[in-house]
Amino acid sequence: MCGIAGWFKYDGDLTKETDILKEMCDSISRRGPDAQGLYVEEKIGLVHRRLAVVDLENGKQPMSRDYNGAKYTIVYNGELYNTPELKKALKKIGVKFVGTGDTEVLLWAFIMWGEKCLDKLNGIYAFAIWNDKTEKLFAARDRMGVKPFFFRVTAGDGKGGLVFASELKALFKNPLCPAVLDKEGVNQIFMLSPGRIPGSGVYKDVNELLPAEYMWVDKNGVERKKYWELTKKPHTESLRKTAKHLRKLVIDAIEKQLVSDVPLATFLSGGLDSSIISHVAAKKYKREKRQLTTYSVDFKGNEENFVKSEFQPDTDTKYIKIMQAHTKSDHRFVLLDNEDVFFALRDAAFARDLAGMGDVDSSLLLFAREVKKTHTVCLSGECADEIFGGYPWFFKPFDRGIFPWARDMKVRKDLINPKYLCENPEKFIADLIGDDDMTKLNMRWFMQTLLDRKDRMTMYTGLEVRVPFCDHRIAEYAYNIPWEMKALGGREKGLLRMAFRGILPDEIVYRKKAPYPKTFDPHFFELTKNAAIVAVNRGGVLSQIINKEYFNELTTQPPEKNVPWYGQLMRLPQLFAMLAQMDYIFTEYGVKLFDNAGK
Repeated sequence: MCGIAGWFKYDGDLTKETDILKEMCDSISRRGPDAQGLYVEEKIGLVHRRLAVVDLENGKQPMSRDYNGAKYTIVYNGELYNTPELKKALKKIGVKFVGTGDTEVLLWAFIMWGEKCLDKLNGIYAFAIWNDKTEKLFAARDRMGVKPFFFRVTAGDGKGGLVFASELKALFKNPLCPAVLDKEGVNQIFMLSPGRIPGSGVYKDVNELLPAEYMWVDKNGVERKKYWELTKKPHTESLRKTAKHLRKLVIDAIEKQLVSDVPLATFLSGGLDSSIISHVAAKKYKREKRQLTTYSVDFKGNEENFVKSEFQPDTDTKYIKIMQAHTKSDHRFVLLDNEDVFFALRDAAFARDLAGMGDVDSSLLLFAREVKKTHTVCLSGECADEIFGGYPWFFKPFDRGIFPWARDMKVRKDLINPKYLCENPEKFIADLIGDDDMTKLNMRWFMQTLLDRKDRMTMYTGLEVRVPFCDHRIAEYAYNIPWEMKALGGREKGLLRMAFRGILPDEIVYRKKAPYPKTFDPHFFELTKNAAIVAVNRGGVLSQIINKEYFNELTTQPPEKNVPWYGQLMRLPQLFAMLAQMDYIFTEYGVKLFDNAGK
């Protein structure tokens, strides 16, 4: 994986703006610590930071190829898992390749097939390609939204200018992209965070390409289009055939994502999803006479301080040991110190550039940093819950005036300064939910939040994480499986359990879902509470948008107080941590409120 950024300016001369482009490049250096590249013409500047995973010698970017009198130049962040098939098809029509990597394959796929190349890709990606003959920029994002692509149209009339980047911090290095928070942005933070409106970058006039969206940019402006979406189709297979078909798709997706020229491992929590991935990977490695390395994470003191809940009935340790014995992996436990997790909140905030999940973010960042010491690529189990119905709210009545993982809007409404609160929060939420069914709702919102988190925290450490359950073929197939099959036996992910029954140990197959571990340490709670108190009373942007009276009331509550902020992940300690993180970001990026921005 990598970091990309660029600047299209139709009426300017970007050869005189290389200092700004270099600043944009430097700001995302953590996404690509192995190499950097810059391509500049009068109207376009493209920058790239590389994390070398495949074709270490010939995969340097920006990469250019000439065809029919035009030069095409690409910057690309991602992995294509069907590179061999694409390469074979391109060779048949006369393309000659220099290297073995997927960047060159993607570039030639676009040169030969144009925007239709997107229909042929299987992978995770965000990329931009410049054609110097037509003076047009093409950009696209993968179907499931695994890789980010933020942008801002920079010309006042919507024509002739655009800045883009993998991360918001790179946009803010460009003077045409100030970090400004308007009323809608404030309401996104308090009504939705750590989620955000699809296609929005939260900050004023900052957007993001939607999953499965592409755009053309030229002197006349920006044209955006969707190239894929989930659609309803009849499902005609029997239960047995459905389970078999699903198992085949999942195994194929995992095996395709095990290709790497650098060390690869898997995350293993002992849950169903990570266990399936680790089982398939270990089996393939065994055939190749290799041993798989697996990693898990927890917090010091969690065994003693653990609090049972609806979402987390027990800890992971027992199940990790079962899977370690099953896969015969070289398993490595990473045990995090709670103070380290607290002090990493600052790095985690800068990694995400937005309100985050507190220790749920910072612990992943520290975990990834440990893994990166020995491995460059990992596979992880995100997206199975959203696709197969893995959360409790799939089984409960759905009120369209509130996101099912929020459970209670009171704390969100009460925490925001009434001056900034939108007129009708329930309608604000209902309009965003629209007529989505539960699966689409979870994939468009909850899943995107988790993918944001995984991308930013791991790429901040230079670790590439792949998510096999996000293979669009799995999503397409599972979307049309009837609910009574998907929730077989009234269980979350019932069909996925059936598909791997007799393959995984029974204790794993029938284990109740548990979330990513978070700290239960009371000292961490005190640290985050005190940090939030300092942040709220410091006099910055956070001080202006928060309801201090209600915040002060929250600081008198114990850590086990039921403050449902975000599903199974965020309670009161995580809320305090998030507030501290917001203040770090607002201060570092010089964020201004719109009504104080002189506009």
